[in-house]
Amino acid sequence: MAEPLKHVYSRAFLDDLGARLHDAYSPFDAAAFAARVLREPWESLPLKQRMRKLTLALGDFLPKAYGDALQVLLSVHDAYNGLQHLVFPDFVKVFGTSEEDWEHSVRALESFTKRSTAEFAVRPFLLRNSGRMMRQMEAWAEHDDEHVRRLASEGCRPRLPWGQALPMFRKNPAPIVPVLERLKADPSLYVRKSVANNLNDIAKDHPDLVLDIARRWRGSDSRTDWIVRRGCRTLIRRGHPVALALFGYAGEEDGAEALAETADITASREELAIGGSCELRYAVTVREGEPAKLRIEYGIDFVKKNGRTSRKLFLLADKTVPGGGRVTGSRMHRFADLSTRRHYPGNHRIVLLVNGREVASTSVMLTGCGSEGPEG
Repeated sequence: MAEPLKHVYSRAFLDDLGARLHDAYSPFDAAAFAARVLREPWESLPLKQRMRKLTLALGDFLPKAYGDALQVLLSVHDAYNGLQHLVFPDFVKVFGTSEEDWEHSVRALESFTKRSTAEFAVRPFLLRNSGRMMRQMEAWAEHDDEHVRRLASEGCRPRLPWGQALPMFRKNPAPIVPVLERLKADPSLYVRKSVANNLNDIAKDHPDLVLDIARRWRGSDSRTDWIVRRGCRTLIRRGHPVALALFGYAGEEDGAEALAETADITASREELAIGGSCELRYAVTVREGEPAKLRIEYGIDFVKKNGRTSRKLFLLADKTVPGGGRVTGSRMHRFADLSTRRHYPGNHRIVLLVNGREVASTSVMLTGCGSEGPEG
């Protein structure tokens, strides 16, 4: 079994960090620092809470002047990367958001993001003064380092997962667009993925704006085309007719014959325990006439703890099918708990969708974990 992510902040990491900080700043008491961090509660804390406890301890043991503390951190941060490194931008987020520290903080975030990411740490700065910070993001979008360019896009995503909310950009994303314009043909896939995810965030609240951008950008560069297609993925999944038409998917005009002449989806089990698996079999017959580009998905209305449901979609096929053609297949689905989804007992409706439209359905009753255990 994989180690929990929170264990990146281990005793060995604390000892190593403390030794490096002591070498850079002799008054730093490495032993007392580690003892402070490891004070209960520690073992029960998840990743983000461990990081924050570590950050607050750094604030107590580093120089009291924020600029001096940053210089110490900047002298050692290159020894770390990934999740371990996130504590460095978190220090800026906690202690460096005041107006008088702005220049120090921005320079530090530009350095820190190269070793992991400062996407979470920039958000309080956007909330405090979005105009000033977005001008900085536009400057970062022209940076030589791909990590800094990615920060320009990722940091201002309106719906960044696990990130502090930016309600002003969900209401009006216009200030984000100049940053994305600068990055729309970036040579780095790392950056392009962020631009596409930013567009996809915006599309959930402002679909027309993203479709206007898509029409304007599409066809200018192969890298931009990739961004546009990925940035419109939620609109395509939702069956937005303009998005479907833009990317060549067959539609159903008013009064026209239904795209799917016949469709069916079945589950190999009517009931199974949480952790078990069942096979889903599907078939779609396309209307006669011209070939049709299809996106075939199945969606599961997962029962939540409060009894409500939340739908998750899974792609089955994305292909062009001749008029009158038939598409069949199967998929094994396991109802096992994940870090991002827990399962609860109840009737789970399963639907088959063609270009965003429900064309067939079935259901599976999930029960509490039973003696059969996980299958598949």
